[in-house]
Amino acid sequence: MTEFLTNDYKALDVRETVASVQDFFEEANFSHFPVVDESVYLGCISGDDAETFDPSQPLGNYRYAFEGFFARTTMNWLDVLEVFARHQSNVCPVLDEENKYVGYYEVPDIMRIFNETPFLKEPGGIIVVEKPVKEYSMSQVSQIVESNNGRVLGMFISFASSELVQITIKTTLGSLNEIIQTFRRYDYNIISEHQEDSYLLGLKERSDYLDKYLNL
Repeated sequence: MTEFLTNDYKALDVRETVASVQDFFEEANFSHFPVVDESVYLGCISGDDAETFDPSQPLGNYRYAFEGFFARTTMNWLDVLEVFARHQSNVCPVLDEENKYVGYYEVPDIMRIFNETPFLKEPGGIIVVEKPVKEYSMSQVSQIVESNNGRVLGMFISFASSELVQITIKTTLGSLNEIIQTFRRYDYNIISEHQEDSYLLGLKERSDYLDKYLNL
């Protein structure tokens, strides 16, 4: 992960004027940027917030607006991606084990790692299934795919509520229809649409037949 660490722009100093910070955000396409006091990380300032401050004041007068999120140099890319998502930022400050500011990550670099994973890189089929929270099982999802001679390239919970959970699965190309029908037998609702889905094809054929019959 540290190979993606950058210091192309120096962290904002708490003593800088708001005017210089506003100029910085106009130049750089960042949603947030880290603020330090003699290399001690204080938090991130939002570009949107900075626009509302008095340009003549020092940035330190607005410490209440600093957001204290960061990543560690030891964190894996999924944890870092979660920090980006949770704080809706395209920059993530990075601290070492001694809490010293060492640079920042940019979201396109982290997404580049994701793009190289088998989940996105290898060819396969995407299935989205839904089941009550108390009834789903990741091990069962894997077993259903593998019992139909498929291989799971990746899966994650793409939606969750107090009652339902949706799981997005990427599988190797193959017996996708058999996998879908097995999920139905185990009471999973299929959210995604598939041309290979014989169940839906059958419903469509019966619907077309009924329409023709009613129009006689």
